[in-house]
Amino acid sequence: MRWTTEQVLALAPDAASRTAGSELAAAGPWSAAGSSGEGAVWGLCGGGGSTPYRTVVDVADAGAPAYSCSCPSRSFPCEHALGLLLLWAGGEETVPRAEAPEWAERWIAGRHRREQAANERAGGAAGSPPAPADPEAARRRAERRAERVTAGAVELEQRLADLLRGGLASAAQSGYGLWEETAARMVDAQAQGLATRVRELGALPDTGPGRPVRVLEECALLHLLARGWLRRERLPRPLAATVRSRIGLPARADGPPVRDRWLVLAQYDTADSRLITRRIWLYGTGSGRTALLLSYGAAGRAPELALPVGLALDAEVSAYPGAAQVRVALGDRFAPPAPTEARPPGTTTGRAVARYGEALRDDPWLDAVPVTLGRVTPAPDGDGWQLADADEDAALPLTPAACARPGLWRLVALSGGAPVRVFGECGHQGFTPLAAWPQGPGEAVALC
Repeated sequence: MRWTTEQVLALAPDAASRTAGSELAAAGPWSAAGSSGEGAVWGLCGGGGSTPYRTVVDVADAGAPAYSCSCPSRSFPCEHALGLLLLWAGGEETVPRAEAPEWAERWIAGRHRREQAANERAGGAAGSPPAPADPEAARRRAERRAERVTAGAVELEQRLADLLRGGLASAAQSGYGLWEETAARMVDAQAQGLATRVRELGALPDTGPGRPVRVLEECALLHLLARGWLRRERLPRPLAATVRSRIGLPARADGPPVRDRWLVLAQYDTADSRLITRRIWLYGTGSGRTALLLSYGAAGRAPELALPVGLALDAEVSAYPGAAQVRVALGDRFAPPAPTEARPPGTTTGRAVARYGEALRDDPWLDAVPVTLGRVTPAPDGDGWQLADADEDAALPLTPAACARPGLWRLVALSGGAPVRVFGECGHQGFTPLAAWPQGPGEAVALC
């Protein structure tokens, strides 16, 4: 089944790749383009040199496609792979069924051999089970890391105490170097979660009337997380699991598998200098559960997992440990993602705020919770925007970041002054809309 344009564009690692790929979604630059019934698409794209770029994509698994291109681009997928897929999404007349050329067939066969070898290694040679891990060695490694994290938490507590003793003004005078050095110490202590929060604290704006309050709030949350680790043995088990997760210790998705028809509500990427994180929000039509998938890619390379908004996925997921944990791991998939007109049920703005407050009792470091608002209308609110509730005399302000995104105008156009259903994240900075549906029939509209 050929993909939709939205499915293809969701694979783009950034806006520039999306634009460049769209410019190549025409037959002009391409020659010898074709597709096979086994799930491969290939083509030759004319470039700046005398030799066209050879591009081939394995689309057998819509959730994890694979790409190969002879171009020098460091983006993944590159603009040629995106352009070829967009051309293929146009229909049989643009990319017909054909027999794969030798160069494409060679890459496809090599990929299948590597997959088979990886599966054999995972299952052991000749079907024998893999060698068992040494539980005693694993226990010693975990103890050594816990000791390092404890030392890092104690040092962070001392640094926070020194900071507050000297006054927040001294932190502003020291600049970002103070926070980066502290974050590096937390990395040395293998407490990546503490390092990330320290860097976020250092990234707060240098000026503005709200900065001292924000700095104090973030210092308090850092202090709370460090104290939570140091006293983790006294915490309830779910909260202790949340502390370990926030500190950055690895955990397995050990919850029982839940099979459902999962609606893809939103997908968006965040990036830093080292990593691209993709967040995919799902809603189970049978379980009524909202779940979060996380996948990662090195800087400059988009994560492999891609599930465009508006599709439904018949699959199993397993939850990670933690209080009120919504993160899950994707298990077996029983059918390719398919378009659907199903929607999650909506709630009011008042109930959305209450839900966030309830979640904070289980996870004080939670920035936001997933919420679907049933009937709201986007409206200007001074220098920002808000979502006015059609069913109660209340409204939710949009976050400053949401007000600056192009998705806001898609939401305004979809509404046209009438109530719409909106899915997003509700937190202490306001509401971030991620997808919306019209009140009548219609597909989901991605806002991020």
